[in-house]
Amino acid sequence: MSKEINQLLDWIPNADLAALPVVSADDHRVGMRNLAAAVTIITARDGDTHLGLTATAVCSVTAEPPRLVVFVNKKVAASEAILKSGALCVNVLSGDQEHEAKVFAGMVEGVHGEARFQHGQWHDLASGVPVLDGAVANFDCRVVKVFDESTHHAFLCEVLATRGQPGGEPLLYLNGAFRRLAPQA
Repeated sequence: MSKEINQLLDWIPNADLAALPVVSADDHRVGMRNLAAAVTIITARDGDTHLGLTATAVCSVTAEPPRLVVFVNKKVAASEAILKSGALCVNVLSGDQEHEAKVFAGMVEGVHGEARFQHGQWHDLASGVPVLDGAVANFDCRVVKVFDESTHHAFLCEVLATRGQPGGEPLLYLNGAFRRLAPQA
């Protein structure tokens, strides 16, 4: 099986900028706290076991083909399940799904592993990975490439099925707290 590298291998970073130091991890975290992001639950499946985590590191890549990139910490069990199965679902949470966000972020005491899926209504679409009902959007995906990015895997995914709620209000994460958009007057 041939492995294609779709990286610009002849591109050279700016040497002057490459010599500059990067900010500390703490300074980076302070800056990122000010970047509002949609809250998602990333779900995976390993055989009959369902796994999931709350995440904000999801981004659209292209519409043609329909692709997303999802960053998952290598230490969470879902990361290994995604690597094994080659599938995941991005569930973009609605403003009224803060409880589910907290459950999958490990913020609800005593709720771990598959017990998390007792919160919310779940079914599946094309890939067999759990899909959350009532989410603003669901992106059922197959992984087409994996990038090793320090503490995380970057999963480049193609969307197999999607659902959405027109006019749905998303749940956001900003300054260390879950937030909802306020309607404009």
